[in-house]
Amino acid sequence: MSNEETLVQRTQHAFLVAWGWFAEETGLIQKIQAVALKQKTYTHSPQSKVLEFMVGTLTGMQHLQELSLSAHPLDRDGAVAQAWGQAGWADYSGVSRTLSALSWSEVQAIVAVLEEVSQPYLQAELQRLRSSGKRLRIDADLTGLPVSNASRTYPNAAYGHMDDEIRLGYQAGVVSLISPTYGRIWLSATHHPGDTVSSTQAEELVLEAERRIGQRPKRRTDYLQKRIEDLEPHLQQIQERLDAQQKAIQRAQERLDETRRQIQDQQTRLDGLEKHYQDRRREERPTSQLAKARQRTQMLARRLKRWETARCSADQRQVKTQAQWKDAQAERAALQERWKRFEQDNATNPEPVEAECRLDAGFGSYQNVALLIEMGYEVYTKSPSQQLTDSLKRQIDASTSYTRVGANAEMLAWPKRLLTHCPYPLDVALERFYTGSTLKHSTLLHYGSDPVTQDLPAWFNHYNGRQIIEAGIKEGKQVFYLHKIKVRSEPAIYLQECCVLFAANFIRWASHWLAEQTQPVKHALDVRKLGIKRQVQVAAHVSAQVIRNSEGRLLRFSSHSAFAGKVLQLPAGHL
Repeated sequence: MSNEETLVQRTQHAFLVAWGWFAEETGLIQKIQAVALKQKTYTHSPQSKVLEFMVGTLTGMQHLQELSLSAHPLDRDGAVAQAWGQAGWADYSGVSRTLSALSWSEVQAIVAVLEEVSQPYLQAELQRLRSSGKRLRIDADLTGLPVSNASRTYPNAAYGHMDDEIRLGYQAGVVSLISPTYGRIWLSATHHPGDTVSSTQAEELVLEAERRIGQRPKRRTDYLQKRIEDLEPHLQQIQERLDAQQKAIQRAQERLDETRRQIQDQQTRLDGLEKHYQDRRREERPTSQLAKARQRTQMLARRLKRWETARCSADQRQVKTQAQWKDAQAERAALQERWKRFEQDNATNPEPVEAECRLDAGFGSYQNVALLIEMGYEVYTKSPSQQLTDSLKRQIDASTSYTRVGANAEMLAWPKRLLTHCPYPLDVALERFYTGSTLKHSTLLHYGSDPVTQDLPAWFNHYNGRQIIEAGIKEGKQVFYLHKIKVRSEPAIYLQECCVLFAANFIRWASHWLAEQTQPVKHALDVRKLGIKRQVQVAAHVSAQVIRNSEGRLLRFSSHSAFAGKVLQLPAGHL
């Protein structure tokens, strides 16, 4: 590189400089600076502090104060600030105040910028999938973000299941797309209190994915129409049962009223006989009129109790049937509303795509499975019902042959099985596997065109391919420390969730960009060989010289760094 008009700087965060060059290329810096934030600018603008938080996320910081108090503070690294278009960085306390003051609308505007920057990369992957004839594969999950159980300063935190414990905190709903280039692209994050459960979030997460992708499969409205029609006989049966129960109530009430009148008449007669016997000092004998009148009164009292019990039972049966009637009507109304919405979806979707959705057992309720089927998806999930698993186990014996599908896993399948409470036939597989000396069982469910029951190892491996989102969640927590909540404002917590997902995508895009743009000079660093974890935990913290001149940009890693002797060079076209 020529020495003519050469600017040389030193940095302790080499890859943050390279990522700053990429951020400039994507327009991220300019777009963040253009977001309207209702905060005053003193030394540093609020937009600059938001950028600083994003850059801190790329370093894998565990705590916000690391911006200023780490061994090599980011806020003193002028080369990184310049690479990100800033005159300098603010102290972490100023960043904290800015984040805490952000409103929901401001955070949503920032997230919209992240989505806008992401869109070209997402669209390119969608085009690759479509041109290769592959369906869209969406994975969704909830991940817990616990805080201290003793804390009272996190707004709307709630107790829920997190990491196999009941913890105070939040739940982040995340959705990813299988990418032919990057392996995984995060699509979106949604923020929830900690007591949110997976079974309530399936539709929201899939709709979020469709919003980001801008594509969706054809809704199966014919399925919905038939389901609505099949409800009519059920509603008729309930109505007939209600009519019969109303007649039973009327009959019981009539018998009650009649028995009460009989008791009243008989009591009057008994009182008269008792007075007559007392006036004449007659002895009451077992077969006397007085004794018989007393016996009839007691008999009527017993009859009254029986009819009161009958009336109470009839009322209870009617209440139960009325609840069933109400539920069935609500189900019909919900299905009719869904049918209208899905008809509109199809009318505005001239080019539907093939798509599948993989979900864990927390999302695998029959209601969610039916919904996703009606939304047009190929569905892979696991049943949360131990009752179903036990039922399948009772249908086999010791002579039943399983198919080995993994090192310690075997499966047995039934195609197109109609299950109670599920309106559509499902492919069902009983899975058994050893964990140590313990034999465990679970049930896999599938709906769609894939002939999964004909190739059980492929079914097993494909469903377990959703580990890619679990690996992404693990990366978010172990590399970017998503679970270390760095702010106490709920909009800012949501921003942190979105920044972590964006950072994971951003580094993957930057890696490909750097690999394509850097010059094949002697001792060039091969970015393609660096995983995300090594880039964040090592490359973002190594020392280097940052050299700029008319020929381009150069990162020369110091002799004391993990990349000693290596360089990254970008041509002048990317200045």
